[in-house]
Amino acid sequence: MAPRVAASIVASGSELVRGDRQDRNGPFLAASLLALGVEPARITVVGDDPVELEAALREGLEHDLLVVSGGLGPTHDDRTVELLARAAGAGLRTDEQLATEIEEISRRVAARLNRPYADFEHGVRKQATIPDGATIVGLAGTAPALVLGLGERAAVALPGPPRELQALWPRVLETESLRRLLARAVAPQRRVLRFYGASESEVARALAAAGGDGDGVDVTICARNFEIHVDLFVQPGAESRAEELEAALSSSHLFSREEVATAELVLTLLRERGLTLATAESCTGGLVAARLTEVPGSSDVFAGAVVAYANEVKAAQLGVPDAVLRDHGAVSAETAEAMARGARERLGVDVAVSVTGIAGPDGGTAEKPVGLVFLHASGPMGERRLRFDFPGDRETIRGRAATAALHLVRRLVTESAQT
Repeated sequence: MAPRVAASIVASGSELVRGDRQDRNGPFLAASLLALGVEPARITVVGDDPVELEAALREGLEHDLLVVSGGLGPTHDDRTVELLARAAGAGLRTDEQLATEIEEISRRVAARLNRPYADFEHGVRKQATIPDGATIVGLAGTAPALVLGLGERAAVALPGPPRELQALWPRVLETESLRRLLARAVAPQRRVLRFYGASESEVARALAAAGGDGDGVDVTICARNFEIHVDLFVQPGAESRAEELEAALSSSHLFSREEVATAELVLTLLRERGLTLATAESCTGGLVAARLTEVPGSSDVFAGAVVAYANEVKAAQLGVPDAVLRDHGAVSAETAEAMARGARERLGVDVAVSVTGIAGPDGGTAEKPVGLVFLHASGPMGERRLRFDFPGDRETIRGRAATAALHLVRRLVTESAQT
């Protein structure tokens, strides 16, 4: 087996360690590198403190590849270039051509903001100062992407804004230093298993019973969007072991072997059958519809949603009978059924799914506690209903309910096709 090529990712910025902003660069870079056969050994989030940042950079340089994002701006606390050069034992130089390009961009920004160029001038030469020997990849703003070759290793400095970083990243991969490094990497085959209704511990026990990972197969188990996502990363020559593990992990809870969001999967199932969909939502407040409309091209399947929070809206917009609301309450299987059927009729769709429940933190009773959720899916192939008692806070309950609604539609469509 070829020796691994490992990378260290450093995301810098005090706003990240304070929790003001979430790091989006680390996950993006890790996923990209992994697909190329480079193992992300660590992601370090560090503030602007120069001592901490330099320590993180020195540790990162112990790996084959160091990728650092942030700290390339014009202000006094943007010190990534200076500290990277020191950690790598390189000097600094000002690139005049780069300074000219940054000045041109800065002048355009100043004009667009109707501000004097003098407000931006002080940072131009600072941002044009780079480590000796570094390759200037390009600009997507005023901060350049840089690649520093270090023999068999390499260091990459990227701007912090995710839009700029992602625009420049493909060009980084085309540099000579990265091409040489990636030539040593062996991209693993990735196999995807997606489960709903199984717990993380259940899947972990099944993996352990099958002998665990290793022997050229690395397995990750992750709870995401209230599903269990399992990825098998298979090195060349380990395909038979991967098939053994895949067979051992397969169960009735397995719903997909594709890296596709559940909403997209549901839309595809409906599209293949020429069916349209609508949602009728109470406690989820349109969250199911939001997930569906996040998928590009969903409009040919998804017609719309009725967010019926108040009983009056359930009655007026979905036709839920007053007697059902009076005798069973808004949170009941009967109301969920009437909501789904009403959505089918009022919105003129083939399939509708409804959600009604108590998301909390208030509103629960001994008979109907917080977390109680009823779902109903109605279509030409039949009806499906579910009741859940979800644990967690309001956000968790609503998220679980939205995921359950999508899977209820999936089951309605796929199980009817099997009978």
